[in-house]
Amino acid sequence: MSVLPESLAGWIAVAVLLFWFVGAYNRLVRLRAAVLQAYGQLDAALGKQLDFVQASIAAGSQTEAAPTGESLSSIAPLQAATAQLATLLGATRLRPLDVGGMAALATALQVWIGAWQRQHPDQVTVFDADGTLSRPAQLLPGATSMVPGTAEPIGWPEPSAAAEIARSQFNQAVAQYNAAIAQFPALLVAWAVRLRPAAPLL
Repeated sequence: MSVLPESLAGWIAVAVLLFWFVGAYNRLVRLRAAVLQAYGQLDAALGKQLDFVQASIAAGSQTEAAPTGESLSSIAPLQAATAQLATLLGATRLRPLDVGGMAALATALQVWIGAWQRQHPDQVTVFDADGTLSRPAQLLPGATSMVPGTAEPIGWPEPSAAAEIARSQFNQAVAQYNAAIAQFPALLVAWAVRLRPAAPLL
């Protein structure tokens, strides 16, 4: 019986490990790229929502022949929230995988949505993650129609499902990426190449 030289066996082991490392790395990179691509679609959808609100603010200002101090103060929170969201969206665009940046964006988004709903309570459209309109019951306190682990639907200013669909797809891509880099032994590859978990937009 012939036995492989120790040096040859060592080289084979190194080759197998290298092949596995490259395969695992490529998979993680693909999942990371999917998160970035999904964020690009989310960024575009949020930009359209911002454009809609900014156009609404501008139209409201133009239709008031002589705006009073009261009317200006009532729209000020929405203007401030819109400016803040636009600023954070621009910052997050540079580093969409930054957990802190995404958390700040999520907070600004909730403040902005709240300001819009207070200003225009009758102009709020809620969509499920698949793009279908939510039933009114989902807007009532204590509704339990949500699937556990999913983000609560947002009442968007512009009556379009694009933002909710994009948010759902981004969150799913983040979940898949985070799960992959947390699995052993792929987490060793993630640690070696410094791949960090991302954060969903909740």
